[in-house]
Amino acid sequence: MTRFSGLSHRSGSSPSLTRLVALAVLAVFASFSAPAAGPANTNANTRARATLKFFESLASRSEGRRIVSGQFSDFGNGANLHLFDRIHEVTGHWPAMMGVDYADFGRGGLTFARPNEVAIAYARAGGLVTVSAHLYNPANPKGGGLRDKGVNIDDLLQPGTETNQRWMKELNELAGGLKELKDAGVVVLWRPFHEMNGGWFWWGAQDPAKFIRVWRHMFDLFSREHGLDNLLWVYGPNHGPNTAKYYAGNSYVDIVGLDAYTDFVDPAHIKGYEEVAALPKPFGFSEFGPHGPQNPPGDYDYRRLLEGLKTNFPKARFFKCWNGKWSLASNLFTQELLNDPAVLNREDLPSGLTPQAPREVSQ
Repeated sequence: MTRFSGLSHRSGSSPSLTRLVALAVLAVFASFSAPAAGPANTNANTRARATLKFFESLASRSEGRRIVSGQFSDFGNGANLHLFDRIHEVTGHWPAMMGVDYADFGRGGLTFARPNEVAIAYARAGGLVTVSAHLYNPANPKGGGLRDKGVNIDDLLQPGTETNQRWMKELNELAGGLKELKDAGVVVLWRPFHEMNGGWFWWGAQDPAKFIRVWRHMFDLFSREHGLDNLLWVYGPNHGPNTAKYYAGNSYVDIVGLDAYTDFVDPAHIKGYEEVAALPKPFGFSEFGPHGPQNPPGDYDYRRLLEGLKTNFPKARFFKCWNGKWSLASNLFTQELLNDPAVLNREDLPSGLTPQAPREVSQ
């Protein structure tokens, strides 16, 4: 126990007052040395804990490398590293984080083999991995239904119903795919139900209390029953209204973000930052696409993204660019972006966050 010899009774002071002062001083010192809350899954493995601590450490930096670069690969069987090769050819850097999505739009379901192959290869090369899933609608017996309207999300958790049976099958499929990454030693920034505050996906614009129940159910199932201790849970609404309304709570989320498709990285065009960045979790842009959500021209000056983050969104500690003509391979001044001393690329990541590459794996 720390002793404070400088505390003594002065004339007119009572012992109880002195004790109160001493306790107050102790509380201040304790607040500086208090450990971080740790990952939402209290059983998270060592590498997942180290990855979260890395992101938390970036939040305290105002100078130096503090913004993690990222790039989405593609959906399902389209996932590949060719896009990253092109980025490296243009910039001389590998993005620190790569993303895949488990959606199989061809059959309206999920697919894991190719996304996991690409994710494992990039992790073994020293990169971080984030996974999302454009989930098929379990209330639709025909499958697919990504953009179905009028879905009562509460039906997913009603035992004995066909919707619940299909939902549990989908969850168990997802858990199987994520377990392959666990077995390969890969930490996953897992971003389910993205853009839930918008109305374009079947899980979106739902009653917040019902949505939070579904999120927490998935969290408990994956963390407890399936033992997925390699996941860091990412809450990623779309920019706009209600960005914090669907937040499931500090015990169910590790990292928070915003999705934004715009040329203008400022508060007039990207709304909801204050609400999400105020949550006690590391913040970044979980998706960024210049121009808009449709048909980008591929001529964006990516220096504008960096300047906007520094000037208008100072808490941002990562960004992930979307693929195609939104990507770092298809636009302008990406070398200047990744060369910036504020940006942290794959070669800048600390050791120990990713599995070591076997000898036969190159990249």
